[in-house]
Amino acid sequence: MQGEGKDNTSEVSAASVEPRLSGLLPVGVFLVLFIGSGIIMNDFYSMPAIVAFLCALAVAFMQNPRRPFVEKLESAAASMGESNVMIMCLVFVLAGAFTGAVKSAGGVESTVNFALSILPTGIVLPGLFLVACFISISMGTSVGTIAALAPIAIGVADKTGLAGALCLGAIVGGAMFGDNLSMISDTTIAATRTQGCDMDAKFKENFKIALPAALVTFCVFLAIGLGSEYTLDGNLEYNLWQVLPYVAVLVAALAGVNVFAVLIGGTVLSIIVGLALGTIPPDMAFVAIGSGLDGKSGIMNMYDITVISIICAGIIGLVRDNGGIEWILQKVGGLMHGKRGAQFGIAAISSLVDVSTANNTVAIVIAGPIVRQIADEHGISPRRAASLIDIFTSVWQGIIPYGAQMLYASAGAAAAGMAVAPLEILPFLFYPYLLAVFALGFIAIWGNRQERAEK
Repeated sequence: MQGEGKDNTSEVSAASVEPRLSGLLPVGVFLVLFIGSGIIMNDFYSMPAIVAFLCALAVAFMQNPRRPFVEKLESAAASMGESNVMIMCLVFVLAGAFTGAVKSAGGVESTVNFALSILPTGIVLPGLFLVACFISISMGTSVGTIAALAPIAIGVADKTGLAGALCLGAIVGGAMFGDNLSMISDTTIAATRTQGCDMDAKFKENFKIALPAALVTFCVFLAIGLGSEYTLDGNLEYNLWQVLPYVAVLVAALAGVNVFAVLIGGTVLSIIVGLALGTIPPDMAFVAIGSGLDGKSGIMNMYDITVISIICAGIIGLVRDNGGIEWILQKVGGLMHGKRGAQFGIAAISSLVDVSTANNTVAIVIAGPIVRQIADEHGISPRRAASLIDIFTSVWQGIIPYGAQMLYASAGAAAAGMAVAPLEILPFLFYPYLLAVFALGFIAIWGNRQERAEK
């Protein structure tokens, strides 16, 4: 996670270090522990990621015994305290504050109900995809979107005769569309901060690839489900005032307003709406920001990814000092020819790390420093690098059957009374597949085009 405020000592050590495969040992330890525990326990979330990262950090400190421990500690601390890392962590905290406040104000329920209330009954399958896109880009969470819509998707399947896996594929695809583009998604935050670009610039770069993929996906679902009708049971109550904070944050972010101002303003607006509508008691306003009225959101919900980002930065600093980053750049660099080849390399690295970690935010945090160095060396703009790392981690996160998204989809189906295994959903994940195709096509056709200088 190198940025404009890099420590000069780190620059000197990075410049003089020899490429060494052994420098990557801490990363290997993390992957072995994380993947190994997942295979043994049949649950890739059985070991908390932070524990695996701490073990990797310990290994990084034990390497290069001739180097004084104090010097290693200083190097790790400098990498942890680098400006982009700290800014990213602050944005995580503010994003958590906004999420807790808007959820406590009733924004999630109103947004879901509003989206479902306008669901076209004659094109219910592509309608599910569109609703998932809207909710995910509003909420900034693919998992939350899938958890909210999976039972509804199963209800649609039950009443229309459509396959349950097909309906789940529609909402998983829509959820990944929004997660990849949302201004308050932790993946967007991590991608933009590790690459040093503005959110609106990354959004515009992503949109050129994601929109065509989404349009083709919509047409595919339209062709498959044309004529299937379904009427939602129950009263879908919503209040547009509760949806307003999401809209305000999206519009302000696209207008180029500073992300800190956007998230603080969105949090304040959410609290005002909650107090005015009575959904947030006056004495619970700060609780809503801290942990959410449900105790499962807010700033506290961002602690894990914030701490992981800091620890990971320390590991990467030591890996760089021990020649691990230089080894990757040397080996991968030999396979890269020009800007197009470098972008294919970024796609490959992002994909491999996500498949290994089953968490696209963690994958971006790990791969971010390597991707940034590749981008710098090959003249790839920060917004292009941020777009590619976010796209390809999202592609794989929406496909791997052991990822949280697929597991939540399967669990939601089970809760609604239908057994649908993650592997059954794989054939219907049209959006992630098409996103990968369009992204690779974009690189192949326009990969060598000269980009503008701004971020």
